[in-house]
Amino acid sequence: MELLNYTSIAELVALASSKEQKISELVLHDQAAQLNMDQNLVFEKMLYNYQVMKASIEKGNDPDIRSTSGLTGGDAAKLYQVYKDEKTLTGGFMAGAMWRALAVSELNAAMGRIVASPTAGSCGILPAAVATMQVEHHLSDEDCVMALFTASAVGMVIGNNACLAGAAGGCQAECGSASALPPPQPVKPFANKSLATMLTKAAAHAAAAVATPNYCESACKRFSKFQKRHLLV
Repeated sequence: MELLNYTSIAELVALASSKEQKISELVLHDQAAQLNMDQNLVFEKMLYNYQVMKASIEKGNDPDIRSTSGLTGGDAAKLYQVYKDEKTLTGGFMAGAMWRALAVSELNAAMGRIVASPTAGSCGILPAAVATMQVEHHLSDEDCVMALFTASAVGMVIGNNACLAGAAGGCQAECGSASALPPPQPVKPFANKSLATMLTKAAAHAAAAVATPNYCESACKRFSKFQKRHLLV
């Protein structure tokens, strides 16, 4: 199998469709080949990353956690209590993702261990999205780990065509990119199994394309050009 170059999500979707495989399966196979490692070992490494993500959510949900400056911390625990008491305006799903994302962010500010996905500044978005889907829709750890392989493909496409670093593109590059990583995965539990091969890839393609400009709006022309060229084409 020829190694993937991660220059276009459209190309990944087309390749996955032609091979009748999931994007995550293509990426897992490709990364094992590039790293010269057994696929099971690559999977285990990603599983470890996901376990760190879930642990960072729990540790960040400490009401006594504070940043090194003492200016932030404890807000995730407050939001979690609102979520637990079902007093939210947005419903349990959205509130669940919010408190989890904030928990990871606060743990990062307190110098705790997180997974920079894709950066430390945006570290809460992907874990919150995947972990919330797991809780709300009873997904297995394997489902979530494979979701991270799909997310990694989206991240590599963005990194190869635009930027991920806040130093280079501002917070829109960090959180705008991070917001494109989870959308390809939440569509999968809702796909009819008989149509799963095609539908989930097309939905993943569209979801990432919609999420990125919705976050970045029109302020970042570089991302707008990237989105048109590499997500929608």
